[in-house]
Amino acid sequence: MNRLDSLRALVAKNPNNPLARFGLAIEEEKEGQLAEARANFEAYLERYDDEGNGWQRLADVRRRLGDTAGAREALERGIAAATRFGHPSMADEMRELLDEL
Repeated sequence: MNRLDSLRALVAKNPNNPLARFGLAIEEEKEGQLAEARANFEAYLERYDDEGNGWQRLADVRRRLGDTAGAREALERGIAAATRFGHPSMADEMRELLDEL
């Protein structure tokens, strides 16, 4: 069983585990399974108070899927999260990405 299958099994066993969802979303993104990655990043972010990285990853997936408005929304929420958690450089990076959209 490969890493992707292992993570899918873990999520199937415990769908409310946010970190398993995050790991699965990252692996799906790596494999180019963007719609699946989007769904799992969104499920992760519904369950976990992310510090910014998850929002930035979701924004990138949404952008790659052609959802510019969704990417903007994710970046705005990521900037707020990064600021709240004291990660100014991450917030600045997302502001730059937002300006590029």
